[in-house]
Amino acid sequence: MTLLMGFAFVGVVFFTSMLSGVFGMAGGLVLLWFLLVIFPASTAMAVHGVIQLTSNASRAWLSRRFIVWRIVALMALGVLSAAGLLLLFNYSPNAATVSLLIGLLPILVWTPKHWFQLDAHRASHAFCCGIASGGLTIAAGVSGPLIDIFFVRSQMDRRQVVATKAMIQVVAHSIKILFYLGAALALSVGEWSIVLLAAPFAMLGTQTGTRILHRLTDANFRTWTRWIVTGIGVFYFLQGVYLLSR
Repeated sequence: MTLLMGFAFVGVVFFTSMLSGVFGMAGGLVLLWFLLVIFPASTAMAVHGVIQLTSNASRAWLSRRFIVWRIVALMALGVLSAAGLLLLFNYSPNAATVSLLIGLLPILVWTPKHWFQLDAHRASHAFCCGIASGGLTIAAGVSGPLIDIFFVRSQMDRRQVVATKAMIQVVAHSIKILFYLGAALALSVGEWSIVLLAAPFAMLGTQTGTRILHRLTDANFRTWTRWIVTGIGVFYFLQGVYLLSR
């Protein structure tokens, strides 16, 4: 990684962490695209996990009084189960597969709420959410829109949604780092120095985004989330098609 690319990486980390601080997702999607440009897929997943872990952990800490811990615990069990299944099948990512999976995610944010009878407050639903979101986090790097469909029928406000999702993502990204640990260890000392340098900017971006979140209404929060995730998803899908056609 060149010095110029390192500065660009720090800037992207700040911006994407701010974006996630506002909407609870979207930032991770943008960050993963940047990492796929400069690293092989497995390495990009590992670095993405480190940055997202930092960003989500700081967001969870700032909003800790809004976290619904029972849901987090049940989903964590599901994430661990998904990781075990992917290890069993010796899953290895590539940029085309990751791009197509992420490109299809926006379908979930436009699906009518009445199609789903899902509620994260129900134990079985929370566990299934952990399996699905954990598997997607490890396989494609992100899972925000998928997690959302388990919250649309809940009575939680935007702060509880963002805080609880942040804590779930802390668990998922921690496991993702372990899953891709071999690829992470292949990075040079210089590359890891830049990654660690970017970590405080992830926390700073999260703090900035959290301030913006408290100024949004619940309606604006959901509307902006849909359109931003959709735009990013379309880009990813076209990229995936292009990579497959090469």
